[in-house]
Amino acid sequence: MRVELQEVGKRYRYEWVLRNLTATFHSGTQYAISGPNGSGKSTLLRILSGHLSPSKGRISFHHDNHQLDIGDVYRHLSYAAPYIELIEALTLREAIRFQSRFKPFLQGLDTDRLIELLDLKRARDKQIRNFSSGMKQRVKLGLAICADSDLLLLDEPTSNLDTQGVQWYRELIQQFSEDRLVIIASNASVDFDFCQERLQVTDFKKRVR
Repeated sequence: MRVELQEVGKRYRYEWVLRNLTATFHSGTQYAISGPNGSGKSTLLRILSGHLSPSKGRISFHHDNHQLDIGDVYRHLSYAAPYIELIEALTLREAIRFQSRFKPFLQGLDTDRLIELLDLKRARDKQIRNFSSGMKQRVKLGLAICADSDLLLLDEPTSNLDTQGVQWYRELIQQFSEDRLVIIASNASVDFDFCQERLQVTDFKKRVR
């Protein structure tokens, strides 16, 4: 998987959240997008997912040396973020099975194995609306990281996780990120200090009148 941005910018009214960003992201590499709150990290992640169009410039997605149509990009990515909600009326078991109908899991993973990886065996038949915020975050991360996707996007992955949960996240991504394109947006180093490449989003921010 390869994602290319050429002179990409995003503007909301008179505010350029991002401007003049040229970068290439390759499979087999983990990238960190860092910057303070409100600096445009989540906006860039949405652009990289294909769900938000840039105001200026061009983004292209390539798989097996073929350029993807923007409408097919979602088939190749998984995404976890605080603003992406779970279906809270479902039990954990139901949520995993529902997810697998649209996004298969990596080879060797099934519903029971994923529940084991989440360390939520006792909650397998509990509705997600009754989960704590930390448990919900584990589910979001597990569904994204364990999906059979070439591109993995994570926004503030350790939000709502305690110390044990942070360690769990780091072990999970280490186990399942090999050969994938991983992009993590956060201002907390514990989320991304293992990444090989870093991009400071404030380097591509400019206010115009």
